[in-house]
Amino acid sequence: VQLQASGGGLVQAGGSLRLSCAFSTRTFSKYGFGWFRQAPGQEREFVAAAGGSSTSYVDSVKGRFTISRDNARNAVYLQMNSLKPEDTAVYYCAASAWATAQEMGVNPPALWGQGTLVTVSS
Repeated sequence: VQLQASGGGLVQAGGSLRLSCAFSTRTFSKYGFGWFRQAPGQEREFVAAAGGSSTSYVDSVKGRFTISRDNARNAVYLQMNSLKPEDTAVYYCAASAWATAQEMGVNPPALWGQGTLVTVSS
């Protein structure tokens, strides 16, 4: 199984980006998914997750970011609005079988994709 993230880029503060994560598996619907990010010189942190029937977000992105999934397209998205310079980081998608959103936020995911760089200029 593979996770492939895309959609990063350079955007001005206040702008928007949508990250996509394609997951090549025939059992997409059984997975919980998460987005994580790592800023330069910092540890990787949880951003958002979708699993079961729930979603979860880190406080710093609530109201600005939205995670969604499309089981028909085997894809997970992170819509990022009102971006701030402090959102600059490499963003990673991750997955774990049968994980709820809350579990994705506290347990190390089983599968990781490569990162996509998001740069927000002030």
